[in-house]
Amino acid sequence: MKNVFITRKIDEKVISRLSEQFNVDFWPHEDQVCPREELLKQAKRCNALLTMLSDQVNAELLDQGGDDLEIVANLAVGYDNIEVEEAKKRGVMITNTPDVLTDTTADLAFSLLMASARRIVESDRYIKDGNWKSWSPYLLAGKDIHHKTLGIVGMGNIGQAVAQRAKGFDMDILYHTRSRKKEAEEKYNAKHAELDELLTKSDFVLCLAPLTEQTKGMLGSEQFKKMKKSAILINAGRGPVVDEEALIEALKNGEIAGAGLDVFDKEPIDKDHPLLSLANVVAVPHIGSASVETRFAMMDLCAENIINVLSGKDPVTPVK
Repeated sequence: MKNVFITRKIDEKVISRLSEQFNVDFWPHEDQVCPREELLKQAKRCNALLTMLSDQVNAELLDQGGDDLEIVANLAVGYDNIEVEEAKKRGVMITNTPDVLTDTTADLAFSLLMASARRIVESDRYIKDGNWKSWSPYLLAGKDIHHKTLGIVGMGNIGQAVAQRAKGFDMDILYHTRSRKKEAEEKYNAKHAELDELLTKSDFVLCLAPLTEQTKGMLGSEQFKKMKKSAILINAGRGPVVDEEALIEALKNGEIAGAGLDVFDKEPIDKDHPLLSLANVVAVPHIGSASVETRFAMMDLCAENIINVLSGKDPVTPVK
């Protein structure tokens, strides 16, 4: 039987599905990264790896796998933790989990927007700390969402799902991406804009861009200066797309009004990181796709990809 290694403890149903056909082993912790030494050891003996974003799949690991390693199934839609070209050179199939997490991630992105605009986290803390003594006209007054302009940087499936939600709030939608999305323009009355125009006109800037050499640090000091002082940045894509040092300065200096962040330059972010000391920042621990239903669907899709490839069939969602 062929061997499969999973780098975290996942749903028993998925493990059982794989175990029907393969020898399955896994790192027995949900909340601890599989040690590098263990992952390298397992790569040497396995035909398939089911990995997380925290696992670096590079030339070193792929070489350990040698001719026996057939597939790395990544439990994410993104795959910036994987050296895809190195995998191609060695004939190792890389798969991801698109589509099944689109709506769940869009829900989280829009909830970050709402929480940041209406100061939900601040208000929760305010009342729990016993500070609410009386009603006052501007007590924790936030910003309206309806009839405002949302600028989406990265108009893939998740961006379009957010646009659908934004239309329910009568928002105007601008978007910036490498190629125009004519269907989205028609469906959501979205308008394509160059990045500078989007930053200048938007009340909320939502970053969903993938991490590439071109997008790394694309939102920095220069870009924050172009945004409205009343604008809020939401990042539910990849942390390194935003220059965190520049973001901290922009928030402290009032160049922008706030930020809602699901992703960070280095994860997990340290509890003493300067971003976390700012009242106008809502921060959550990379939970974009973290609903029970969606995480199971992602795991099950990884299993299906592994079963197909190890059985000589085509994967469902190959990274091309």
